[in-house]
Amino acid sequence: MSTKEREHQVLGELVADLIKERRATRRMRYIKYGLFAVIAVGLDIAMFSSATGQFGGDDSKDKEITAAVNVYGEISEGGQASAEVIKKGLRQALEDKRTKAVVLRINSPGGSPVQAGEVYDEIKRQRELHKDTKIYAVISDLGASGAYYIASAADEIYANKSSLVGSIGVTAASFGYVDLMRTLGVERRAYTSGEHKAFLDPFQPQNQEEAAFWSSVLKTTHAQFIKAVVDGRGPKLKVSEHPELFSGLIWSGEQALQLGLVDRLADVDYVAREVVGASHVVDFTAKENPFDRFAKKIGASVAEHVSITMGFSGPNLR
Repeated sequence: MSTKEREHQVLGELVADLIKERRATRRMRYIKYGLFAVIAVGLDIAMFSSATGQFGGDDSKDKEITAAVNVYGEISEGGQASAEVIKKGLRQALEDKRTKAVVLRINSPGGSPVQAGEVYDEIKRQRELHKDTKIYAVISDLGASGAYYIASAADEIYANKSSLVGSIGVTAASFGYVDLMRTLGVERRAYTSGEHKAFLDPFQPQNQEEAAFWSSVLKTTHAQFIKAVVDGRGPKLKVSEHPELFSGLIWSGEQALQLGLVDRLADVDYVAREVVGASHVVDFTAKENPFDRFAKKIGASVAEHVSITMGFSGPNLR
């Protein structure tokens, strides 16, 4: 065998070994993903079963309770703080005959104005349907923007002295890549059928007329937010003395009390024990079927990927 033939043989063996190694690595990766998926679904099913009483029920079948519904994390469709999840938990809590009052346990930076608005409207509706059952909002670490939007619909709002409360404003952000694309020698080609269809395109220069239009959209959303808070809190707000209330600033719980953003400084246990008079707190936060949750996460991740790819996020209450 010649030297050249030998080199070809060795090269072929190396390529074959490399292919085998990659196949084995890929196989192991699939096995790991599969195991992770099985474990994740198993944990979800266990949590779901526990929440729905399949692994035992609540031992307070005959005594009055304080029903709790969580508003944790970003308020967004498909998330744990979506309007669908919060409204479902609220309805279940109010339909339970043991419920003496409902507490919204809030720890959220805000999020979608649509989702927050839906929850706000539902709280108002349920207060009309269940006039003898109070709905309280209790803010722990954070009750900002869209989370405060939701809280303002409650009968009363409580917070810790160090909680962060407020941020009544609207934000939308994107990036501009025009100079970067020019430096890289990349030409953007966008085809639209409307004059302003691509007005948020981060790869094209910003148009002042379109920027002014987008600012007007945000101002409209901000005005809706302000109206909801004023309707919810009424004369409790010290607006005349503090016009900066609606500027997007955020305050400590102690400051928020002085501004009329909250009614008292207290936690969930205090509210249940001293305000409601039912110290036993039962969690009514809706737990989704794990398979439904997985499907929603896929849809949400696709939407998020599109948003990130375009370098744009829509209006957010946070």
